[in-house]
Amino acid sequence: MKFIVSSDILLKQLQVVSGALQSSTPLPILENFLFELSPGALKVSASDLETTMSSVVSVDSKETGRVAVPAKILLETLKTFGVTPLTFKVHKDTHQVEINSSDGKFKLTGLNGEDFPKLPVLDKPSTIEMPSDVLAEAVNHTLFATGNDELRPVMTGVFCQFGSEGATFVATDAHRLVRYRRADIRSAKETSFILPKKPLGLLKASLPSANTQVKIDYNESNAFFSFENVSLICRLIDGRYPNYEAVIPLDNPNKMEVDRLSFLNSIRRVSIFSNKTTHQVKFKIAGSQVDISAEDVDFGNDANERLNCTYDGKDIEIAFNARFLQDMLNNLQSEHVLVELSLPNRAGLLSPPKTEADPNADLLMLVMPVMVN
Repeated sequence: MKFIVSSDILLKQLQVVSGALQSSTPLPILENFLFELSPGALKVSASDLETTMSSVVSVDSKETGRVAVPAKILLETLKTFGVTPLTFKVHKDTHQVEINSSDGKFKLTGLNGEDFPKLPVLDKPSTIEMPSDVLAEAVNHTLFATGNDELRPVMTGVFCQFGSEGATFVATDAHRLVRYRRADIRSAKETSFILPKKPLGLLKASLPSANTQVKIDYNESNAFFSFENVSLICRLIDGRYPNYEAVIPLDNPNKMEVDRLSFLNSIRRVSIFSNKTTHQVKFKIAGSQVDISAEDVDFGNDANERLNCTYDGKDIEIAFNARFLQDMLNNLQSEHVLVELSLPNRAGLLSPPKTEADPNADLLMLVMPVMVN
């Protein structure tokens, strides 16, 4: 088995799929890349059993074969080369991989590619397609709000709903919630599934910025993403997602609109002086101003800032976790932010003002208040 490939092209594709590798695994073969050679093409894959990512590289070869190549040493070696052609030779019996450059020769021992875990086959899957920029936006808006509690696995992923009226993506960790809807992504079949955090992170890093179509095939247990020369298959999270609509307050008579970056920077400054456990920041909204304050009684620290805003509602004092607010404000792209409130012990809603919102997108972020000290 022999092929010639450019070092920079191979390195780039290996870096794309390397996120699926698992550093500590009971299966040593999962610390390897799987190379599958066919005439003119090399398919490189990495897997942790739950998620498998593959990419296809053009090579100079007329042969076929499979071998598992140690990932760490191969990546470190390729990073040391500039742009240069490399010749790979794989000995069929010993699985030894020999790499030849114009100036040197390197040998490493691989494993039998036939022992690499086989990909699950999706029998009669359902299919939906969407532009890569839409999927990237959905992932960016929701991934940060997923939970980390392994006792509630359904909340560690992003809930996806597809139907005739559009697509909905939801993430929550019980303290905050993000719901992102698209009216321009429709499916004749009503369906829903929960995507794990790791494959979504891999998608986020590898989705092309150009307007490329992403094909998603899925069944009850797996989802398969394919675009350009990249494919990713992951096991879905099994379980029933909580009724997220029930926690979104419908009656929010107090509405504040404020410059997003000014609001974000003010919260950043003030939160430095907040309690390091609660990260509590207080908001007192009255008239056309919002007072933002924080204190740490243990160390005698406190801070206060005042911002101009447009406000319609009764005077209100409410407190939130500053880290949650910063995450949300960083994930909004609008110039202003609309904050909707009802009572000091009820959730607050953040969204782009209607005048700045994408007509095909509906983004809603919910954050639970903290008890005012």
